[in-house]
Amino acid sequence: QVQLVESGGGLVQAGGSLRLSCAASGRTFSTYAMAWFRQSPGKEREFVADISRSSGDFTYYAGSVKGRFTISRDNAKNTVYLQMSNLLPEDTAVYYCAAALVRPVTTRGDLRAYDYWGQGTQVTVSS
Repeated sequence: QVQLVESGGGLVQAGGSLRLSCAASGRTFSTYAMAWFRQSPGKEREFVADISRSSGDFTYYAGSVKGRFTISRDNAKNTVYLQMSNLLPEDTAVYYCAAALVRPVTTRGDLRAYDYWGQGTQVTVSS
């Protein structure tokens, strides 16, 4: 069982930056691929970024955030991060982290591919 707790959300002006954290319980954090999703009111939850298990050598980003967001992980701290820069009002959403033990990369955007989810943290970007 893995519990995920996100933090770091808040209110920021357009063009600003935030860093989200997702702390995981358990001793097997490094065995999970980790991802960030987001959900705006009235919209479906959408994929934002993911990072491969173990050393996190591989990352992938949604086109809408590529070049602005950076995902990273620190296995010693059981934590995955999402550094968000040059934020836009359309980035406003609840951000969720998710963990997948076995997940083909082709399913990275499929919510059903993930075993555990956090409760989410609100990010609001004002114009």
